[in-house]
Amino acid sequence: MAKLISKTYGEALFELAVEEEKTDVMLEEIDGVKNVFLENPEYLKFLNHPRIPVEEKIKTTENIFAGRIDKQLVGFLSIIITKGRCENLMEILEYFLDRVKEFKGIGVAYVTTPFELKKEKKEAICKKLLATTSYKEMEMHYAVKPELLGGMQIRIGDRVVDSSIQTKLNQLQRDLLKVQI
Repeated sequence: MAKLISKTYGEALFELAVEEEKTDVMLEEIDGVKNVFLENPEYLKFLNHPRIPVEEKIKTTENIFAGRIDKQLVGFLSIIITKGRCENLMEILEYFLDRVKEFKGIGVAYVTTPFELKKEKKEAICKKLLATTSYKEMEMHYAVKPELLGGMQIRIGDRVVDSSIQTKLNQLQRDLLKVQI
């Protein structure tokens, strides 16, 4: 149900941004709004509190965001509050961000290695991903996981390429357990 809600509202916001030709502006502003909620979890609790009147939640939101972000985005947040969808707000914002990145041809890659990569290696991975995918640009996220032992794991959306030594050892172990003597 939460996925349906985030898709419905996120898609409506995306269509508005495309129609108004404000995808770049909205991408930046929504990222900022999302960060406000991440940095102030008590504000999200305030919006989700059942005993606080909707009017007070809307007034507070307008006071915080009016003049800082597009009026349509403030209005969108007011609709979310009025409809009682604040518990889905972060998913809605995340859906919108993903949708705009997809629209603009920006891929999001998560690369996990057993040690920190040098800048040159990171650039090489990014270039290789751009060459082997249909994306125009890549947003790269790197993580270190020493238990991989060697190799790397790359995740783009729901696709995963796992060339880690840990995975290869696990596969070898499964294959050996299948062998019957």
